[in-house]
Amino acid sequence: MTMNLHTLKGAPGSRKSRHRVGRGMSSGSGKTSGRGQKGQGARSGGKKGAGFEGGQLPIHMRLPKRGFNNRAFGTEYTVVNVSDLARFESGQTVTPDALVESRVIGKVGDGVKVLGDGEINVALTVKAHKFSKSAVQKIEAAGGKAEVI
Repeated sequence: MTMNLHTLKGAPGSRKSRHRVGRGMSSGSGKTSGRGQKGQGARSGGKKGAGFEGGQLPIHMRLPKRGFNNRAFGTEYTVVNVSDLARFESGQTVTPDALVESRVIGKVGDGVKVLGDGEINVALTVKAHKFSKSAVQKIEAAGGKAEVI
């Protein structure tokens, strides 16, 4: 016997007919349709979603919120590590524009901050808006200068 698409059937018990509520007392879920007697759960609106507390002010609204982030007026510095400056030649002056040109950073933003992550052994004059203490130490130890713009 060949098998055709129109002869395929699901495994026995794999397809169950949906439960039809409110179709008479003999169905087992007639009259109140499995919703019990009266109350909010029996109404058409029913119980609301997660976090609903029966009309009481929900806990996430009762608790105070913490923290504040002043993004509108805050300054966001583009970060450059000392190890990123090692690609420049000795004696060169490194400015934010030079960093963008050499694709060390994408854009200057509100300013450039040099951090002391990594090592540098090239004497450079680095001009940036901010420096960390360790960055200044490493730049000067390599024979360079750190100048704040």
